[in-house]
Amino acid sequence: METRKRKNADGDGDGAASANGGDDRDSSTVSSKPGQVTRSTRRIFMFCLAFRVANALLIQTYFNPDEHWQSLEVAHRTVFGYGYLTWEWKRGIRSYLHPMLFAFLYKLLHLTGLDTPYVMSKAPRLMQSVFSALGDLYLYKLSDALYGENVASWSLFCQLANWFMFFCMNRTFSNCLETVLTIMGLYYWPCIRDSSKDHPVNRKWGLVIAALACALRPTSAIIWLYVGTLELFLTPNKVKFIVLEMIPIGSLVLGFTCLLDRLMYGSWVIVPLNFLKFNFLSSGGDYYGTHPWHWYFSQGFLVMLFTFTPLSVAGMIKSKNQKLSALILWVLTIYSLLGHKEFRFVLPVLPIALIFSGYALAQMDASDSSSSITKKKQVPRKKHIVKWSPKLTLTVLFLLVTNIPMALYMSLFHQRGTEDAMNYLSEEAYKGRVKSILFLMPCHSTPYYSTLHTNIPMQFLDCTPSEEKGKLDESDRFMMDPLGFVSELAGNWSERPSHIVMFASEERKLRDFIIQHSFREVKRFFHAHFKVDRDLQSSVVVYANTEDRL
Repeated sequence: METRKRKNADGDGDGAASANGGDDRDSSTVSSKPGQVTRSTRRIFMFCLAFRVANALLIQTYFNPDEHWQSLEVAHRTVFGYGYLTWEWKRGIRSYLHPMLFAFLYKLLHLTGLDTPYVMSKAPRLMQSVFSALGDLYLYKLSDALYGENVASWSLFCQLANWFMFFCMNRTFSNCLETVLTIMGLYYWPCIRDSSKDHPVNRKWGLVIAALACALRPTSAIIWLYVGTLELFLTPNKVKFIVLEMIPIGSLVLGFTCLLDRLMYGSWVIVPLNFLKFNFLSSGGDYYGTHPWHWYFSQGFLVMLFTFTPLSVAGMIKSKNQKLSALILWVLTIYSLLGHKEFRFVLPVLPIALIFSGYALAQMDASDSSSSITKKKQVPRKKHIVKWSPKLTLTVLFLLVTNIPMALYMSLFHQRGTEDAMNYLSEEAYKGRVKSILFLMPCHSTPYYSTLHTNIPMQFLDCTPSEEKGKLDESDRFMMDPLGFVSELAGNWSERPSHIVMFASEERKLRDFIIQHSFREVKRFFHAHFKVDRDLQSSVVVYANTEDRL
């Protein structure tokens, strides 16, 4: 059984034993001078911020509707008074905590007169880049506290080089902020690592961050249930942990979010309870598709790690950090029990896996420079040029050659048409050339008012889960019979839309209808080279009503 001595259970004292599953702390240590540590931390953050800002500006593609519809659209409605609330907000299974961050940004842009189409499309991801850089910094700090500076540097390299982190972390998903909070929170928990002068643990801060993560996304409780149970097992003062820390802090954060939701919803709504009922007790998420139970293990998480996979596995084995390895396994297993699966659901444990990749690279680096990261006490290396071995050089080149093209292709090309189309319509609407828009495509295929930023009528095909089993929604009915559905829709028009947006795959079936109703093509945008889960949606086409005088 693992034994552990801690001077102070809330993290004020130093730990005598290692948090690495019983192992000693491996690697070279960072300078203990506070001034040097502060300057180093500042430099690392500024470097990560510059990288993430460039990262945010490079993202031109559409990934998942929630990036726009569950954060930016809600924030836009809150600040400007118009925007679409999806069915989740009508059933009270989403908290306003995350959208309010972007509502603050939108309010600032509105007050300063900077809410132009271009700024409105770029500002949210730039704001997220600040959070992402903070996550990068804490990944470095956590790695440094666990294994030392060499591992921390390689872990940060892995984090910045991984294609999925580049592709996803600067998007405005609640999952991305949850990931940042997860890394920050783990850094402060005594059960994850020991305290030191440069890296003191503070369990109260860890609890606050964990509570915020759970308020942001109730499923984050999967992670913190594991960490909290581990802490409860290891702490010498269990009563203090539960009664004086966990309950008061959890109650304060829950109370704050409930008050915020009460203000925004107009009535008392317990979001975590509603979320649990819909996603776990009724399997409501299955409405949007299901995957085999093994999907995260056989495909999902492996795609996210990509060519870092063998290094992560090697790092888990060599580091013998059973706690963090078990955390990854725990999260993947619990999410595997749910029918509906998505890459972003397990995003919070991807940086942990990349820490293990950093560990494996650091071992290769250490062996090359005649130093060892397996010794607890070690004289810091003198500053000199280290020549990498062919093995390490080839490994780094392989990681860059495989991840950089993937990151750039997914961020710049794959599924960009819907973003380009909305940016175009936003500019046209800003000039008064668009009166109304009809989207003849699967529901939530494009951004909405948060990108258009003009209060004109828009209509998309609804896909709200039906209470009646087997009843098709508008989106499904359209995909089954595009011409029949649109003919019926046109019969109810009191006024034709000024613009219609559709994918090329549906355009072929509706071309005659479009021409007969006096629409002509005004813009075509490339969207994708290959299909994802539907027919190939190669381009997005914008049609304008020729009878409409704009």
